[in-house]
Amino acid sequence: MPKKFRTVLAGAATAALTGSLLAAASAPAGAAPTPSTEEVRADFNGDGYGDLAISAPIAKVAGKSGAGYVAVVYGTAGGLDPARRTVLSQATTGIPGTPETGDYFGDRITTGDLDDDGYTDLIVGVHGERIGSSDESGALTVVWGGAGGLKKGTDISSPLPGRNELGWSVAAGDFDGDGRTDLAAANLASPELNIFKGPVSRTGKAAGRTGIDTYDQTGINTDRIVTGDVDGDAATDLLIMGQEEHGDGYRTRSVLYRGGTTPKPAGKVAGGYAATIADVNRDGYGDIVTGNFTEKSADEPNGGPGGAVTVTYGAANGLSTRTPVRITQDTAGVPGAAEKGDSFGWSLAAGDTNGDGFADIAVGAAAESLGAAKKAGSVVVLRGAAGGLTGTGAKAFSQSTAGVPGTAETSDFFGGAVRLADADGNGRAELVAGAYGENDGDGAVWLFKSTASGVTASGAKSLSGTGVGGPAGASYFGDGLAG
Repeated sequence: MPKKFRTVLAGAATAALTGSLLAAASAPAGAAPTPSTEEVRADFNGDGYGDLAISAPIAKVAGKSGAGYVAVVYGTAGGLDPARRTVLSQATTGIPGTPETGDYFGDRITTGDLDDDGYTDLIVGVHGERIGSSDESGALTVVWGGAGGLKKGTDISSPLPGRNELGWSVAAGDFDGDGRTDLAAANLASPELNIFKGPVSRTGKAAGRTGIDTYDQTGINTDRIVTGDVDGDAATDLLIMGQEEHGDGYRTRSVLYRGGTTPKPAGKVAGGYAATIADVNRDGYGDIVTGNFTEKSADEPNGGPGGAVTVTYGAANGLSTRTPVRITQDTAGVPGAAEKGDSFGWSLAAGDTNGDGFADIAVGAAAESLGAAKKAGSVVVLRGAAGGLTGTGAKAFSQSTAGVPGTAETSDFFGGAVRLADADGNGRAELVAGAYGENDGDGAVWLFKSTASGVTASGAKSLSGTGVGGPAGASYFGDGLAG
């Protein structure tokens, strides 16, 4: 087994500290193909409005640098309400663990109803958590949803694999199609995909665990896990992102595993460092959108000038025979220009921003320069349509956009994380954009509204970590988003 197959991904993650290059996205499976336009909405308190979890993985908690926390902002009829929030860390009563330097609590987050009680739960992959005095590390903490929101949590305790930064990536879905939500988790230094079968009890016991050696089966290790319904059946599918051998080195590559009693590989697709699955052409099948923020080369064929996204269309058998489509900032209709180092495709999210039934895609270009502000960052929203994803009607947003609070500054990394979700229940997904480098690493998050014309800068608001009750100082608030 190659010893270097994590080099690029781990290096890219380190570039943004622990670097949540992907907030793993989940989408519900359907019994039959129906238009699916939005990632699953997280409703932690069951009030019918979508909620948002925001990670701050390097925050100092209880005097420990890099202990980390997650802030949760609850949705209302007026959208996300910062006054209705909670802050969760290992110092919070009811949350397992103790704040320690380098735990990075919140660096990996996803959502799903693991105990099947009708409330969405928050899952935190605490991959930096040291297990006693052993050489093992990594915990999977489930913070349980309920009428009062997120309050208490449990670590998944059994059955567990050997742990080497377990929780490096986490994603939820009904992978075997039995109607129960399962949890997928990766170890940093292992090719094994771990699937914890639901339901998970509030004592931390999963109904079972399956380990799949993706490297042995496909030549691609498990580094990032993205879930969605590509083939329109009753089981959630998994996109495994990692690296494969190429010449004397390795290159990024992804493989689709179709859901079933035991998920099976169904074909390789474009590699990258971010992905989402959504129905951009409204044919009832989820489409795989991968983002590769690197430059195009022999080792990174799916990169582009300043980065690129690739759309691989879904079908009843998993992958369509349609030729994948590659989009850069040089694609007709896409705002801006493809410039080296822009990092277009750094982050991705899917949702229907204008209510037309087609999934749109938010693309973070986290290192895009704006005037003299290097790596200030921007977000481009691409529109879905019957013909698929194109640049037609695309919009760009940054701190230089009229109506957006703040000022574009060097190393803000606006668009380092993105999310599209309908928090106010009006049928249109709003854009959330994170800038983990804002104010020398304090970080911040921007909330945009959506109209019948899609995302608008009018009425945009910004949130800081201290503004939602988090501790002051560098925290990378907004490094990861789930909801």
